[in-house]
Amino acid sequence: MNSETHSTTPPASLTIVSRESRLAMWQAEHVRCALHKLYPSCDVKILGMTTRGDQILDRTLSKVGGKGLFVKELEAALADGRADLAVHSLKDVPMQLPEGFALGAILEREDPCDAFVSPHHESLEALPAGSVVGTSSLRREAMIRARFPDLDVRPLRGNLDTRLAKLDRGEYAAIILAAAGLKRLGLEARIRGRLAPSESLPAAGQGALGIEIRADRADLAAWLAPLHDQKTALAVEAERAVSRALGGSCEVPLAAFAEWRGDSLHLRGAVSMPDGRRVLRAEEEVRAPDLAGALALGKRVSSDLEAQGALDIVNALSTMNRADGPNTAPSGPAS
Repeated sequence: MNSETHSTTPPASLTIVSRESRLAMWQAEHVRCALHKLYPSCDVKILGMTTRGDQILDRTLSKVGGKGLFVKELEAALADGRADLAVHSLKDVPMQLPEGFALGAILEREDPCDAFVSPHHESLEALPAGSVVGTSSLRREAMIRARFPDLDVRPLRGNLDTRLAKLDRGEYAAIILAAAGLKRLGLEARIRGRLAPSESLPAAGQGALGIEIRADRADLAAWLAPLHDQKTALAVEAERAVSRALGGSCEVPLAAFAEWRGDSLHLRGAVSMPDGRRVLRAEEEVRAPDLAGALALGKRVSSDLEAQGALDIVNALSTMNRADGPNTAPSGPAS
């Protein structure tokens, strides 16, 4: 059966597999509602799962297997037929999908920026020296240390509600979160300040949702096609190309953010040392790219960063992480 036939024959039932955190379930429900609008007669179910990434909260992700811990169990459900599709925050999806899996659709992007959240302070600039700032990301840690070396940056794991509860208990003076997650859960009022990309360059894929399917499900790819946002997809593919070329993982403070300026796609990338003392930056732009053009844009930015010594940073941090071992208590936050 070809994709045109699939697209005119609505699915009878679909199962979405999702992490069980409130944000992940919101994202799955968002996709379920979108599918119901497209296919009103389709029975769309959500299968909630707790992943290892959700269970292990006392160590950084780089110590226990990286961002893939959030998706491996979901991929197992796709592989064995318990579910048809998985909904992910794209920033949590490894840059290389396992063989047999594909991104069936990338949805229109929400706010890609980082957000400053604090009960008592208006901004990072307003924090007194020595204030404790929490973040789950080496990228954010490096940004804060580079701009505000007098602040005390500490790790912050757990789902969104857990992180906010720790802030409200006074364990942190402020925390840095993705603005998209707060907005999706109706918590935009918690945002004291939105950090512009010039202040905190976002992670590859931040703010975008991806739908993962088995690569052999041409029927699903056709059914999901109306949900796919091409401009978001091209931006995200350019970003992921930078991270992929540089071995992007939880071990490395790496940022990549592409935005449309008219019909041109502008891409910025950055690689840092966790202490923020060395930050490499590059940017390029391409007019009206297709997928090949977006990937080439990512390659140009990654090559520029490599020429500045980015791979030296990546290799040094990877070596340090291996020396620490997978079960060592963290000295800093993960991505």
